[in-house]
Amino acid sequence: MLTVHTAPLVLPVGAAPIARGAVAVESDRIVALGPYDEVVAAHPAARVRTWPGVITPGLRQWHGRWLLTRCYHPDPREADALGDQPLRGEEFERLAAGMDATRWAGSVRRGLQQMLRYGTTHLAGRFPDPAVRTAVARSGLTEVSVVGAPGILLGEPDLDPFMEGRDLPGSVHGPITVGSRADLAVFDVPDEDALNESGAGPCVATVLGGRLVYRRR
Repeated sequence: MLTVHTAPLVLPVGAAPIARGAVAVESDRIVALGPYDEVVAAHPAARVRTWPGVITPGLRQWHGRWLLTRCYHPDPREADALGDQPLRGEEFERLAAGMDATRWAGSVRRGLQQMLRYGTTHLAGRFPDPAVRTAVARSGLTEVSVVGAPGILLGEPDLDPFMEGRDLPGSVHGPITVGSRADLAVFDVPDEDALNESGAGPCVATVLGGRLVYRRR
């Protein structure tokens, strides 16, 4: 199925923003990019998804390994006891000491789901732990090289890739281009400046290899 994603602004990165832009996706590939009227005219039978804000390339998380193996991501059923935020440091160490494989695997899966909620489509690094590696592979997130990673991190990693990337060009894996894999993120902000200021919190949708894998309710 061919799908057209349209928003008030498309930010391809490395090219000029496209007002009332659209990205056409077929299978796992981007097949067209440009003004909405032109893209729809070229693909009249496509299903159209209309989003608020901006469409950008998917984001790259530099610290996926740390976030999946040095944090515990609570199950919603644990919220009363553990809250709803990742547990780190001493809290994590106490939990990890008595954690069985099933509970550990659940944390990893929830961590990956949380990354999708922040528009993440690429994880830098490799995952030597077999359970983590399998979960990453099943998620569809793409593993990429750590070459080009930012310098020393001040503080602990964050689920929001903008905390490390600092701006949109520094937070995406690559630009939106025709022929590339359809990894996209949608943010409910008016423009790039607002996105740089807000970070990835206003993410309303993540498209991974052409599949809508996260949509804010």
